[in-house]
Amino acid sequence: MSNIEKQFNQLRLLGMSTQWEALKETRQHHDLSLPEGLEILLQAEQIDRENRRFERLKRSAKFRYSASIEELNFETSRGLNKSQVTELATGNYIKNGESILITGSTGCGKSFTASALGHRACSQGVKVLYFNLQKLLTIIKMAHIDGSVFKLLEKISKSGLLILDDFGITHLNKQQQMDLMEIIEDRHGKSSTIIASQLPVENWYEIIGEATIADAILDRLVHRSHRIELKGKSLRKKL
Repeated sequence: MSNIEKQFNQLRLLGMSTQWEALKETRQHHDLSLPEGLEILLQAEQIDRENRRFERLKRSAKFRYSASIEELNFETSRGLNKSQVTELATGNYIKNGESILITGSTGCGKSFTASALGHRACSQGVKVLYFNLQKLLTIIKMAHIDGSVFKLLEKISKSGLLILDDFGITHLNKQQQMDLMEIIEDRHGKSSTIIASQLPVENWYEIIGEATIADAILDRLVHRSHRIELKGKSLRKKL
C-alpha cells in the first residue's frame, strides 16, 4: 500500500481511495493534470459521503417499505397526482414545515407512498422517523413509566420529517391525546409530518376524541397541509 493510499485510509477518505484505485487500474492518473485529478477525487468523495449519509438516515428511519418516488403508480384511477408528487419530491414542504395527509382504503398504497416520500427526504439529507402510530404511543407509554419520555419526545421533535402510519386504527385515550398533541405542537411550523390513514380527515375528530384537543391537533396539521386521497382497489390483492 502506497503512502497516498495509507493517508486516504487514515483520513477516512473512502470515496477518494476507491476512485484512486480505479484511476490506477485504468492508468488514467498518468494522463490527468493535478487540478483534473483533484476534481475527480473530490467528486468521488462527495458522492460517497452522500451515499453513506443516505444509508445511515434510511436505517435510522426504519421505513415500512423500501420505496422510491419512481416506483409510485400514477394511474388516473388511483388519484395520485404526478405533478403534486413531483413538487413534494423537491422537499420544499419540509423546508416550510408543512404536513402531508394521505388517506385511502386498506392496501391502496398509503404506506408505500409515505415511505417513498421519506426515502426522498433521506436522500436530501433530512432526518426522518417512521412509526406506526399505535406502536409509537405504546413506546411513549413505556417511556412515561421508565422516565425517558422527555428524551424520546425531544428525539422526535428534532426529526426533520415524522411519518405516522395507520392513524385512526383505534380511538385515543386521554394520555395518548396529550402525547400526540405535544408531538404535533413541537413540530408546528418548524418540522414536517406525514400522516397516513384509512379514514378521511373529517373523521379524525372522532378518533382523537376530546373536542378541544382534536381542534388543536387538526388545526396545526390541516393548516398548510398537502392532501393525497388515494382511490381504487387494494394493490395487494392485485399483486
